Amino acid sequence: MDADYMPFKPDPTRPRYAPPAGAVDAHCHVFGPADRFPYAPERKYTPCDAPKEKLFALRDFLGLSRNVIVQATCHGADNRALVDALQTSGGLARGIATVKASVSDAELRALDAAGVRGVRFNFVKRLVDATPRETYLTIARRIVELGWHIVVYFEAQELAELVPFLNALPTIVVVDHMGRPDLAKGVDHPDFRRFVALMAENPRIWSKVTGAERLSNSGPPGYDDFVPFARTLVRAFPDRVLWGTDWPHPNMTSHMPDDGDLVNMIPRIAPSLDEQRALLIDNPMRLYWSR
Repeated sequence: MDADYMPFKPDPTRPRYAPPAGAVDAHCHVFGPADRFPYAPERKYTPCDAPKEKLFALRDFLGLSRNVIVQATCHGADNRALVDALQTSGGLARGIATVKASVSDAELRALDAAGVRGVRFNFVKRLVDATPRETYLTIARRIVELGWHIVVYFEAQELAELVPFLNALPTIVVVDHMGRPDLAKGVDHPDFRRFVALMAENPRIWSKVTGAERLSNSGPPGYDDFVPFARTLVRAFPDRVLWGTDWPHPNMTSHMPDDGDLVNMIPRIAPSLDEQRALLIDNPMRLYWSR
């Protein structure tokens, strides 16, 4: 791994909050192991190995039941580590792949059979080289025939320019980490209000209320400045929000979070039992396990 890469915490604390039976970690990753699944030559970072066995053990330790594994940029469009994890999960994992426009119909069908239910479009410039919008639209038109959706990753300052593109996508669009708002600006800042307005105006837009460890200025264990943002989205759009750990927390620079702390935040962003069930079970099951 890179010399400055922070490895995941090997001994998280057991959370005080007990998730309801069937709860889904709807945003996590698997990396390598590199001797079986090499990292992409075009990658912008080299992580520590974070294999499926570690992910599934963490799931059980935290009291969760299922995973949605998102292909990360360090593996590029080589989805073999993702597919391997899905195929050995016993049906308890679904996936989000990265594909190129040249992907064949047979390759898409094989990914679908393995448990992939969507593709990820990444606009974070420090992580990927730019991809033409028309390329993404071509991919979107092909995957919609499979009933898949699209996950998008961008930073808040890019949203205004991306809105027309997001509205043009022909299927459900799930936004990673609430569009990475600047928490120091507060929930009433125009940047975050723009994202809330986008969700209000377009019923196909969903959001992951994730990334507390990435976005917070107040820090662990409570990540207090994150809570009002996530709470705003859970309250306004209870049927279009997802939660996840983001394990193994790639490219963290300030600290490595304790996944038990992240689980303990759930009742703070979704106080009622109905909100918790929607966030952790109903929404991800509808999106990923409806077939």
